Amino acid sequence: MGKQYRQPGPRFRPGWLPSLVVLMLLPVLCSLGYWQLSRAEEKRQILAAEAQRRVAPPVPVQTLLSEPEPAFVRVRLRGRFDAAHSLLLDNRVQQGQVGVELVQPFMDHPSGRWVLVNRGWLPWPDRRLPPQFETPAGELQLTAWTYVPPGRSLLAVGNATGWPRLVNRLDPPAIWQELRRPGVLLELRLEPGPAALIPNWPSVSMEPQKHQGYAVQWFGLAAALLALFIHLGIHRAREARHASIAAP
Repeated sequence: MGKQYRQPGPRFRPGWLPSLVVLMLLPVLCSLGYWQLSRAEEKRQILAAEAQRRVAPPVPVQTLLSEPEPAFVRVRLRGRFDAAHSLLLDNRVQQGQVGVELVQPFMDHPSGRWVLVNRGWLPWPDRRLPPQFETPAGELQLTAWTYVPPGRSLLAVGNATGWPRLVNRLDPPAIWQELRRPGVLLELRLEPGPAALIPNWPSVSMEPQKHQGYAVQWFGLAAALLALFIHLGIHRAREARHASIAAP
């Protein structure tokens, strides 16, 4: 009687638990990679819009009010600062130093509207003492640009009832309501000039290249997971075939 012929076993046998893990994790890793790519494209569009608008001539406040897309619009101002109601944006870092950004109400005479002007960064090395700053007096002619922050504004923190007021983000509607003034609901950041402190703001919190790097990492993890899954399936299938051949 001749040898009994054995049918070859499957060439891929990963098991149900690894298959379930891959089915759950692989779409998540890929979606995170595509999300980072979309964020990179969004940041590129922001930088392109900023570069285009930064070279445009400044417009008066009255024209700004009718802008459908008010981000990065250069604005021409003429008026006076209100030093008595200054705001300090906390936890602003410049070259490794912790400080604040000084924001002050500014009455724009041609439009008759108040605006919140961010004059820039100043150091605050000793938090036991209030930050020291000076406010230019008299009528000024300034050029600023509008900044639209992402997400929702946070509530005021620290000395929330006195002035100067320490906050972590601006809330223009609440500020103008408290001061009972007709104000523009935007933050204006000063361009370099006599009234500016250190006007060095990054346009985006993270460059597009970093988002692309994170996308590569997520896609790399997805590829590694898939490669490990395939290796495991082939290895288990080989072990099963060897065990079947060795069996009497």
